Amino acid sequence: MAGYFYPQDSGALRDMIEGMLDPQADKEKAISVISPHAGYVYSGKVAGSVFSSIILPENFVILGPNHQDVSTGISIIRQGVWETPLGDVSINTTLAGLIMKQSGILKENAKSHSQEHSLEVQIPFIQYLKGNISFVPISIAYFATYDDLVELGKAIAEAIREYGQDVLIVASTDMSHYVSQEVAKEKDFLAINKILDLDARGLHEIVKRENISMCGFKPTTATIIASNELKAKKAELIKYQTSGDVSGDFLKVVGYAGIRII
Repeated sequence: MAGYFYPQDSGALRDMIEGMLDPQADKEKAISVISPHAGYVYSGKVAGSVFSSIILPENFVILGPNHQDVSTGISIIRQGVWETPLGDVSINTTLAGLIMKQSGILKENAKSHSQEHSLEVQIPFIQYLKGNISFVPISIAYFATYDDLVELGKAIAEAIREYGQDVLIVASTDMSHYVSQEVAKEKDFLAINKILDLDARGLHEIVKRENISMCGFKPTTATIIASNELKAKKAELIKYQTSGDVSGDFLKVVGYAGIRII
């Protein structure tokens, strides 16, 4: 997605990311974050704000919705390298194997990731701030059930405990899509408040009941479950805005929220 969601030139990408970070942010060690995945011009300041608020480890599990290939319900890649303009990032084979050992619902499927942007756009922010990192990519199709997400969240938490090193879970999601600014804020904060309450089932239910077009509510649900298993104390909203705050078009906006769970 380089050259589309974010600059293909490494210098331009670094400059853009630098302008979207908050150098004055108070940093905390976190279990997980919720971060948006639109084009950087629209959602980059929200992503930059939430990553600026975290003491980043060297290892990550990144979960996102699959907008493209949904041949597999929950797709993982266990080995290999992802390339961005800022350099190569290795998949953490050990941690991926531990997650797969804990749950049979994850299937290796590189095709499910090959055209998907929701995980990829998180990586340059982390690279810029941390440098050499490794990660596990997990992509979730729309038909994954709540029980699937419970199993996945518990598997991730148990794998992180067994791994024995610091790992940050990143849930990639945008909020409401192509509604007015007023409707976006109203509906988005119904979902955000469930996240802030660390209420996984409540989030899953309210998104479906209120027809909130939050594309990554399933990865976010699994992340809350994993965070609770890892003894999360609280969630904090770091930044919220919409595409309208950038474009000036408030009739059809997309919402973005940056949240840390500690």
